[in-house]
Amino acid sequence: MAAALAVALASLPVRAGESGLAGGTNAAGAQGSTKKLNPRTGMTGTWNRYPEMGQKPDPQFPAAAPIPQPPLKPEYVADYEARRKAIADAEAKGQPLYTNYTACLPDGMPSMMMGMFPMEVLQTPGQVTIIQEAYNQVRRIYMGYELPAVEDAEPLYWGHSSGQWQGDTLVVETVGIKENVRFRDAPHSAQMRIHERLKMLSPDMMQDEITITDPVTLTGPWTFKYMYKRAFGYKMNEYVCEANREYVDPDTGGTRLKVGH
Repeated sequence: MAAALAVALASLPVRAGESGLAGGTNAAGAQGSTKKLNPRTGMTGTWNRYPEMGQKPDPQFPAAAPIPQPPLKPEYVADYEARRKAIADAEAKGQPLYTNYTACLPDGMPSMMMGMFPMEVLQTPGQVTIIQEAYNQVRRIYMGYELPAVEDAEPLYWGHSSGQWQGDTLVVETVGIKENVRFRDAPHSAQMRIHERLKMLSPDMMQDEITITDPVTLTGPWTFKYMYKRAFGYKMNEYVCEANREYVDPDTGGTRLKVGH
């Protein structure tokens, strides 16, 4: 795939609650066909995580820095480190622990934003929809939506998300993530908030700067970036986790396979 074109994206006026759709040309069609792009429509299309495994990053678009350790409060550190060590030890033995993946449960937020397979972005009036091929996860960002108070937000895998445009950046706030949805095994409370800044760096490159805050479990903001490259012509596939026969061993916490029925 040719290197992404470096195109300056003009800033646009901000109106709270504005639709996720605006006039402009969608670049998701033919590679190299777009010379200028409106980010408020240009995110529509299919995207791969960047760089892909084994791929050398384009010097123009360096890979995002490694995700730092969560800034956990002291009372959570020991359990977190013990869990991470148990996972590493089990994988080294070839006996991985039982996880949400084993149970065919989806990633949830924010992990789904860097799933193992491509994701699709659809910009329609009043809404931006993100579909992750892995587990057929669907996330809806409602433009200008008034989020529920954290104590009233029903816990969901992808939470409740509200977006608004700030110039060429889609700013999204998310609350209400299920307690068992753990990003990198870090604990969180019902007061966790996920702040995102989605921005196109060129017609074919996009980044998502994510900041997690939680006054209960974290000492401060936990910030990192995901990056994506447009997947021209890719058709999303169906991914269903079915006929799963794995279960958790009650004694070891490891994964076991049911034999027979």
